[in-house]
Amino acid sequence: MNGEVYGALGQPGVGLFMAIVIGALAGWLAEQFTSANMGLFANIAMGILGGLLGNYLAAKLHIPVYGFWRNLLSATAGAVIIITIYRAIRGRGMSY
Repeated sequence: MNGEVYGALGQPGVGLFMAIVIGALAGWLAEQFTSANMGLFANIAMGILGGLLGNYLAAKLHIPVYGFWRNLLSATAGAVIIITIYRAIRGRGMSY
């Protein structure tokens, strides 16, 4: 790293509380996009994991991710990918 202090989701300026808020919103949005049936804690978990995946993929594609809206967008995209992979492995009929 270059000496910057990184918070949650690997981004400067995103602390633990904001990571949970962004994760909850991103998980809920991903739930709506994929027609999944998840609860609040699953939404938060999928959103946070999606944020890590989305930020990793954005870094690999050289797309800058900073600020609330870009973190929300990358976390939602990552959560949609995670839910889609999970449903492909487990089958479409299963709910969370």
